[in-house]
Amino acid sequence: MNRIDMRHRASRLCLFLLVLLAGVAPAGAQGGAAPSKGPLVLAAASLQESLTAAADVWTARRHPRPILSFAASSALARQIGSGAPADLFISADEPWMDDVAAKGLLRPGTRLSYISNRLVLVASVGHPVKLTIRRKFPLAAALGTGRLAMADPDSVPAGKYGKAALTALGVWSSVEPRVARAENVRAALALVERGEAPLGIVYATDALASKGVRVIGTFPASSHPPITYPIAVLKSATSRDAESFRRFLISREGKAIFARYGFTPR
Repeated sequence: MNRIDMRHRASRLCLFLLVLLAGVAPAGAQGGAAPSKGPLVLAAASLQESLTAAADVWTARRHPRPILSFAASSALARQIGSGAPADLFISADEPWMDDVAAKGLLRPGTRLSYISNRLVLVASVGHPVKLTIRRKFPLAAALGTGRLAMADPDSVPAGKYGKAALTALGVWSSVEPRVARAENVRAALALVERGEAPLGIVYATDALASKGVRVIGTFPASSHPPITYPIAVLKSATSRDAESFRRFLISREGKAIFARYGFTPR
């Protein structure tokens, strides 16, 4: 291969890489306009299956596919506060959405709480423990020498709800030293699935999505703040589909998708 051919091949490779990095197909470049991109959605970890299903329906209607990024609401809110680019934020509680709103980072008029959840105590499928969730129930004794898996109760919504419930039921002080603090609710679920923790506190929807755990009981709704999921468009949004995708998610059809995964429409 001569030097000219090598330069030609190298030039074609560079062009191909630039196209990939820009997210623009060569045909679009010839037309002079890049196709619209799907919105980047930062969403609570507990929404993985349901939001992915909603994005599938949206994409099937010839919209650009949304880019979904899941993590603890606390981590996502901090990323947004630090200037991370995104179009939509869906939190698993109101306080972290309040935090983003207080920084002036939400597009006015787009915040809405559209679904809710429940909090449950789970064990691995093979664990024979039986408990009735009530005031002063023997949770610490049921742990044996193991630990209680929870999302971080100091910051992550699922952990904060769990701490509130255990405090209201008078058992938090007995289990606090034995809490295995996970970075998000799905990480807490995984600890129980793998048998690394005998018991865990997760959302009902997380338990429903897992074949590795069983629900021992549901915490009374009165024992913790309402578990609601607010959604909002970020002020820095650049995707033309950000608001239309938000409207789809909060529509009757969108809420029905979440209901199939165990959420309660609001």
